[in-house]
Amino acid sequence: MAARPKTTTLFQAAGLDKDAPRPLADKLRPARLAEVVGQDHLLGSDGALTRMLETRSLGSLIFWGPPGTGKTTVARLLAKETDLHFEQISAVFSGVADLKRVFDAARARRETGRGTLLFVDEVHRFNRAQQDSFLPVMEDGTVVLVGATTENPSFELNAALLSRARVLIFKPLDADALEKLLIRAEAIEGKQLPLDDEARQSLMRMADGDGRAVLTLAEEVWRAAR
Repeated sequence: MAARPKTTTLFQAAGLDKDAPRPLADKLRPARLAEVVGQDHLLGSDGALTRMLETRSLGSLIFWGPPGTGKTTVARLLAKETDLHFEQISAVFSGVADLKRVFDAARARRETGRGTLLFVDEVHRFNRAQQDSFLPVMEDGTVVLVGATTENPSFELNAALLSRARVLIFKPLDADALEKLLIRAEAIEGKQLPLDDEARQSLMRMADGDGRAVLTLAEEVWRAAR
């Protein structure tokens, strides 16, 4: 099956998209798993995901944790590390037709020798029947499912789905991890946050363990300072 040509906008053709404003969280999105902060129990030298990658035995996974802890980023980088095509859908906006399209594309891709990592955001939002539709493509290897949820999987996901996936817990980012993000932000922006130590600590407390939130707050501080 011929690959679908990638469309290019007039802005991309002119190279103007490279100069478009980007949120700080997007600028600082990790390019390697080693750059992910706050999840050493998963990505450290003896972390669960590190061991999986070493043995090349990546199976279907459920990422359980609060927003802004790196679930989407880690899924994307796992696909890169294992040379799998990354496909992302959200249970909030997807229905049966979308799932069928994704599964058909994964089957076609598999025939060319390329596997698919299917990342499903808010996977708990799918109803029981929709969750069951994942079982055949997980069992025959059509997709490696990585589902992300902020809710307890034991209560929100089918037992059959859970039995075929490993649940990994993403922790809220602690103060050290949030500080690392702020230091990276200051480096990429080329300027210090105009905050004293107490105000900096208050900003991190306001983020409440959410890496995306702390970077958004930092942007607001710089914007106000201008």
